[in-house]
Amino acid sequence: MQPSPNERGPYNGLTRAEPTLPSPAYWDIAGYQRDLDAIWHRKWVLVCREADLAQPLAFRTFRIGTQEVVVLRDETGELRGFHNTCRHRGSQLCQESEGRLKARLITCPYHAWSYSLRGDLVRVPSKSLPDRFDKADHPLYRVALSVWRGFVFVNLAEDAAGSAETSFDPASGNLANWPLETLLSGHMLRKVMNCNWKIFWENFNECLHCPGVHKNLSRLVPIYGRGLMGRHDDPEWARHADNDAPEFSGGLRAGAETWSRDGRVHGSVFSGLTPAERTAGQTYATSLPSMFIVGHVDYVRTVRLVPLGPEQTELTAEWLFSPEALADPAADIDNIVAFGTQVLEEDADICEVNQKGLRSMRHKAGVLMPRNMNCTASTTGCATGIRRLNIKAIWADSAR
Repeated sequence: MQPSPNERGPYNGLTRAEPTLPSPAYWDIAGYQRDLDAIWHRKWVLVCREADLAQPLAFRTFRIGTQEVVVLRDETGELRGFHNTCRHRGSQLCQESEGRLKARLITCPYHAWSYSLRGDLVRVPSKSLPDRFDKADHPLYRVALSVWRGFVFVNLAEDAAGSAETSFDPASGNLANWPLETLLSGHMLRKVMNCNWKIFWENFNECLHCPGVHKNLSRLVPIYGRGLMGRHDDPEWARHADNDAPEFSGGLRAGAETWSRDGRVHGSVFSGLTPAERTAGQTYATSLPSMFIVGHVDYVRTVRLVPLGPEQTELTAEWLFSPEALADPAADIDNIVAFGTQVLEEDADICEVNQKGLRSMRHKAGVLMPRNMNCTASTTGCATGIRRLNIKAIWADSAR
């Protein structure tokens, strides 16, 4: 999603036609279960920000596919994650989506087994315990947890490896100069999309649809209007390697400063950004399968996905600002949020259109087209194909 930091790097697109995933991969219940087992239940998945669990005893529950987890902050301030399941008879433990525990215990509402906030079984209401029953043998099912720059990720695999940081696409932009840990939420959007989660990611990974679907965004980021995400998505990029005009470099249109309806910043600009980061207009970091984050000069936008079924995906977007911007009555936050919301609504709508056509009995698979190697900079609509096959690759890996 970024122009390559190596301006002399190679062309970044396809050079031959490639098949998409088979159509049932986007709607079949067996394919959906495969996604859950091999991807969603084994990868690092964003659940919330640390600020959402600021106080001891605060908790939130999250559903990842068929699995429900609870993430809490214990009495010492440590974040912990567990399956939201009692070891006694499998009852759900926390019934609310968020709140604050009334005591330093998690007590099952069914038979009152109680656990410490570290997950240890500490109380069983039975008058007598069976022989050889050891409470130490019945802790909550712990979930691996990792914090990256104030964002909380979980991994449901019993043998979870790596960390949230290692889950990011190596080609992601570097957000080290954005003060992610100190930003506050200015707005949140939740939307259920009637499409498979992979449809959204495939849409995200290319800009073929941008000229027709995102007309305002394509005016703000002129290279999107050419159906390209970045300089190296053009097979003939080298002819324009020294041209820093936004339709070639990927920056914002002349006079624009950020993603907003009027292209202007609406609050203070982050002081630690480099001139190149300010010029870029947008810096993406991606952690498949659950989230991407975009750094702009005056705010940060995060988008979190979670599958609800073979043909339903929940999208949660959050706009993060500096405390000073949120406290400034002159900062027109709505101008920023309205623009980002429009882009996401357009994406959601076109993803649903894509989903609706996939059940044709004649449509076995689609085709990813290479860029037109004879494309010139003045030709519109010449770029075709998904820039990278991340989703196809990760899905194929799950079959092994």
